[in-house]
Amino acid sequence: MRREMENMSKKLFVGSLSWETTDDRLHAAFAPFGEITEAKIIKDRDTGRSRGFGFVTFAESQDASKAISALDGKDLDGRTIKVNEAQDKSRDGGGRSGGGFGGGRNNRW
Repeated sequence: MRREMENMSKKLFVGSLSWETTDDRLHAAFAPFGEITEAKIIKDRDTGRSRGFGFVTFAESQDASKAISALDGKDLDGRTIKVNEAQDKSRDGGGRSGGGFGGGRNNRW
């Protein structure tokens, strides 16, 4: 079973991207390292402009590891990119905690 886990897909976080980098360009940069199931630039929902980061998912985890080693700190479209394993949002509860609106908001003066 451990061997099966090692061969599972792996998602990478790619940061410090140029505003001009496209999904296709991101895919092309990572394709030499293995089969990619998805390459996606994250865009601002209001403006449609790149937020400067994206995700690349490899079919095989060992290919993702090769891509991290080869591309982290390298130039893509004029920017030095950061590449590392994507962190699952659920590990920290989604990054946001509930509440936080106390502090006397309902006090009468």
